[in-house]
Formats: sequence, structure tokens, C-alpha cells
Amino acid sequence: MEKIDYGGWPNCIRLANGKVEVVATTDVGPRIIRFGFVGGQNVFHEWPAQLGKTGGAKWIPYGGHRFWHAPEVDPRTYVPDNSPVKYDWDGKTLKLIQPTEASTGMAKEIEVTLDSKTDHVTVLHRLTNRNVWEVEAACWAPTFMGQTGRAIWPQEPYRPHPDYLLPARPLVLWHYTDMSDPRWIWGTKYIQLKQDPKAKTKNKAGMMDTLGWVAYALKGDLFIKRFPYIPGATYPDFGCNTETFTDPDMTEVESLGPLTRIPPEGSVEHVEHWYLHKVDVSESEADIDKKVLPLVKEAEKAK
Repeated sequence: MEKIDYGGWPNCIRLANGKVEVVATTDVGPRIIRFGFVGGQNVFHEWPAQLGKTGGAKWIPYGGHRFWHAPEVDPRTYVPDNSPVKYDWDGKTLKLIQPTEASTGMAKEIEVTLDSKTDHVTVLHRLTNRNVWEVEAACWAPTFMGQTGRAIWPQEPYRPHPDYLLPARPLVLWHYTDMSDPRWIWGTKYIQLKQDPKAKTKNKAGMMDTLGWVAYALKGDLFIKRFPYIPGATYPDFGCNTETFTDPDMTEVESLGPLTRIPPEGSVEHVEHWYLHKVDVSESEADIDKKVLPLVKEAEKAK
């Protein structure tokens, strides 16, 4: 762990193990602005013109990974994270602590633990209700991914008709969702979404993913995000524990926790597990089966 200047923010914290590195901001946040191989590309998207900025009453994307609470409502969701956050380092885990949001009474913490030898990062999100009344909310963990990459979600396991008659999952669409958009690849085993800097429109979809993973392929790097599925829980947005949004700048891969009634001074937590591999994978489902699926299964065993 070391303090570094990154993008014009002088008080960023870098965690590295010789293989991969994570950079978190403390001048704004809580936010993880970089994840990549040491000396390699940042698999997260950044807005260069916004790096190093602080202060102001307007929400700024900046880039990287952030922590919101769902469901999405403006202005509640878009409380700016433009102010400094406290941090604590215990020799293993970096804790980023945001002051309580004045307009919502909610407080956010992110705990980041980088494995000492592997590409595995554990990211714990903690949402605390500082109000004197109960609040229903869900932890929401969106990550801006780099341009020209491709997100990959698994379809639910195939079961033939009429052997199994119940539905497999909800697929949730927004008013501006265009399923004919060529950025989508609706496959038999996988759903893929390509990021296109030349695109003119925005697109979004969500789903219930009981398998609990999404991958993102970017210029020879493969980012894998694992997240929980809790049977019987009520998730936001008609039952989504994962969502995606894309525009000409980036694609987001997001996970969500269940909607929870959080009592005064109560907290709810949501954990993601990140992995990074040097893998060049095509759009072919056979190639995904061969190159991505074994890494997902390996991650599940190591989690």
C-alpha cells in the first residue's frame, strides 16, 4: 500500500502485489479509479477531463467503480461524491469512509482487499442508515468499463420443454432499450454487449443472474466480476441483481443487493469479487466456453 498522485488527485491509495494493482481516490469518493495489471491498461473507463477535479454540487462520473444505493431516483441517487473521504489501512484491507450524505442520511463505506499473490480483489460495500427512521434501499455497485470492450453474461442453464415449465429469469428493459441495437449479441448460452465509441444512443438492460457473474473482455484482458444471488430475496427493478448501461463513452457492469428495510443506525452489505486475466476471447460462444467458463469456475472455488 502506498499513497500516490493519480490523474491529478494527490492522495490516492495504490494497492499492488506485483501482478495487479488497484488505485482508490481519497480526495473524492469512495471510488476505485483503476484496476489493471502492473504496467498495463486500466480496464476501467476514465474521463480524462474530469480527473483531479474536486468539489462542486454537481455529480461527476470521473470513471472507475463507485457505490450507489438503489432504486435509482434523481436527485437521491446522484448525490455528488466530490469531497474527501477518510481511509483506514490495517495491513490487509483498505477501508474508504464517506461522510454521511446530508440530503439522504445514508453513509457509504467500501472495503478493498487485494490478495497478496493472485489477481483476486474483494470489494465490500456497506450502506448505513443514519436517519432516525427506517429506509428501504439496496446496495448498488456500478463499474465503468473501458471503451471498445465487450461484456458477457451467462444465460441460465438450458432445460428442454416440456421437462421444465417454469421461467428461468426476468429480463428487464428500460424505455430507451433497443433490443435490435447491433451492440447486443443475444446468444444461446450468453448475452453480450459491445461498447462502441461511434454509437449515437444509450442502451440499458437488467436481469436476474442466479449464476452470479459477468465478464468484460478488453484488448486482451479479461475482467470477471462475481456477485451474490440470494434465493427468495426481493431485488430492485423488477428483480435485477445485475444491470448494464452503455453509451458512446463506456459500458457499465453493475451488481445489486436485495432491497432491505434498514433501521436507524443499521447497515446492509454487498460483496463483489474481481479477477483479472490475460485472455483474448472472441464473440464465439464456443470460445467463451473454452476460455472464460473455466476461469469463472476457478474463481468460484477460490472465493
